[in-house]
Amino acid sequence: MAENGFSPARRSARCRVTRALTGRRGASTVPGVGQDLSELFDVVDEHDRVIGQAPRGEVHARGLRHRAVHVFVTNRAGEVFLHQRSLTKDTFPGRWNSSCAGHVGAGDDYDETVLRELEEELGCVPAAAPRRLFKIEARPETGEEFVWVYRVEAEGPFRLEPAEIQRGAWFAPAEVDRWLAARPDEFARSFLFLWPQVRGMR
Repeated sequence: MAENGFSPARRSARCRVTRALTGRRGASTVPGVGQDLSELFDVVDEHDRVIGQAPRGEVHARGLRHRAVHVFVTNRAGEVFLHQRSLTKDTFPGRWNSSCAGHVGAGDDYDETVLRELEEELGCVPAAAPRRLFKIEARPETGEEFVWVYRVEAEGPFRLEPAEIQRGAWFAPAEVDRWLAARPDEFARSFLFLWPQVRGMR
C-alpha cells in the first residue's frame, strides 16, 4: 500500500467522461440554481433504519438523522480531487469538501447514490464499482448523517456541475494536511471529520 490509503486499486475505476470537461488542475463554474428544499430524504433511527420521510429543509432545520455518501477520487500520482461547494448550497456554501458528496434520496440506497453523484457532479461513470472504505454513524460532525465513504481511481479531467460545485482541483494529501491545519474554516464540517480517517487508512 502507498501512503495513507491512496495507492492504486487492483481494478482501476477509470471514468468515462460524459460531457464537457475541466482542466487537470481544476476549473471554475458559474453560480448554480440553489437547493431544492422540498427534496425528500429518508429519515432514519440510531441504527440507520428508515422510520419516515421528510423534505431536505425540514431534515436540516430539525437535525433529523438521514443518509449521505462521500467519494474520494484519487489518481495514479496519489493526488486527491477536492471540490469547493457552490455558494448556493444550503449548508457550508463555498467550503471545500471531498471529491463529491450527496444525500441519499428517499427510497434510494448508498451504492446507487454514489454512482449517481459521480455522474451528476463530476460527469463521470466508473468502469468498476467504487470501493467502500468505511461507514460513519450519524453525529453532529456529519450533520446527523450516516455516511458511507467510498474511493475510486480516475485521472479526469471532469465536468463539474455548477449547481453543486464552484470549482475543483487535485491536491497531494500532505498539501491537504497543511491546508487543513492552517485554515480549517475553509472546509465543510464533515470533511474535517472524515479526512483524518481516510488519511489513517493503510
